[in-house]
Amino acid sequence: MADTTAPVVTATQSSAVLDVRENRHEDVLDRAERALDVRLDRSSVVYGEHGATEGFRTSNGTWARVERRQRWRINSAVWIGLEAAATIRGVKKPEWFQSATWSDPARDVVWRVDEVELINAPVVGDLATATTLPDQWWTGLRESLAALGAHPTERVGMSQAHLSKRITEVFDGVDTVVDEWTTAHTDLHWGNLSVEGHIIDWEDWGVAPRGHDAATLWQSALPDPQLAARVQHEFATDLETRSGKLAQLLQCANAIRAAARHGAPTPLSEPARAAADVLLAELRGA
Repeated sequence: MADTTAPVVTATQSSAVLDVRENRHEDVLDRAERALDVRLDRSSVVYGEHGATEGFRTSNGTWARVERRQRWRINSAVWIGLEAAATIRGVKKPEWFQSATWSDPARDVVWRVDEVELINAPVVGDLATATTLPDQWWTGLRESLAALGAHPTERVGMSQAHLSKRITEVFDGVDTVVDEWTTAHTDLHWGNLSVEGHIIDWEDWGVAPRGHDAATLWQSALPDPQLAARVQHEFATDLETRSGKLAQLLQCANAIRAAARHGAPTPLSEPARAAADVLLAELRGA
């Protein structure tokens, strides 16, 4: 029987954002089970990077994603991103079934649980695996991104103001005005792609500069020049446009800024600097 007693919230929990990897929250998981009418396989848990999310296999043969957010810091678009993505057609992604949300004043957070299709295929995850992906995988991804790009939405994935700010923090003398916009996933990296071509984690999707998704994937491939060149080749139609070049320059700026915060070069920052030199020459000469 589920333990329905009130949670014991320690001083540490109440003074900092709860980390689902470290702080007890069995009452939350019990409530998630009741809300979805499933049983969570506790042994199958997979945690997100920052301790805000966790996922479980369910007794329905589905996947349950549990997320916490601070009550006063809920970005409404992101909060319903996975649910809103259920309207997109022609994109290979997990199907969404149902969700529930509730406030947790004792922990000063709000919880959301979503039940989605269970994808058994592993994520690509790393560059070594990415280099082994067959041609049909790339074809499928191009088709998914093309269908996504044509999907109308009022959601904003990347604004002009944000792009301009991030680029000009690193590079001077470049016109950052984007002339083409399409709908994008906005977080397309190897950890959000399965080896069977599924695109996962739909919190942040929305309108972005044309080529934004391809540029994000390209940035994550930079440590492997051949793989980065493959991404450039597969998505040349988008990446060779003015907006595509600005999207790549944004990714270069992000990699360089991350290295500056780290205080040392990273596997992304040095190839990003070299790529930025080429992109800047092309954009300034256009």
